[in-house]
Amino acid sequence: MTMTTVREIMTAPVVVVQADDGVARIAATLDEHRISAVLVVDGDGGVVGLVSEYDLLVTPAGPTAREVMTTAVVSVTADTDVEDVRHLLVDRRIHRVPVVSGGTLVGIVSRADIVALLITEWVCPVCGESARGEQPPASCPKCHSTGAFAMQEQPPGP
Repeated sequence: MTMTTVREIMTAPVVVVQADDGVARIAATLDEHRISAVLVVDGDGGVVGLVSEYDLLVTPAGPTAREVMTTAVVSVTADTDVEDVRHLLVDRRIHRVPVVSGGTLVGIVSRADIVALLITEWVCPVCGESARGEQPPASCPKCHSTGAFAMQEQPPGP
């Protein structure tokens, strides 16, 4: 099977806040977008931190993102193999990773994005090669057929 890259599953654009945004605005952003964390970016779109619901619960008195954000944020590039990101999320026990290009935020990948891949598999009708992703590929990575890919349902269980 071919490698699935972060580019194929990342969410973009990303909901972000600035370091000087207040905690109330951050909480409202999380609630409005029904997300559990938000990236903090500088004026150039570079990631400087992350504020999660947990951060707000632990330090609710901090007036701005700068005071409550986590600054040790691990990021990946759009060309990173999804399998590498899966290992990163599991090994570091994190829920999401920003995707950067040239130091600028271009997307985000969460655990849910990777779990979705486990249930969405497309099979080439010509050679049987499988590919994972939200949408079927334009052509088969193995035989280059442009035939209609069939969605392969995953059986229940381990």
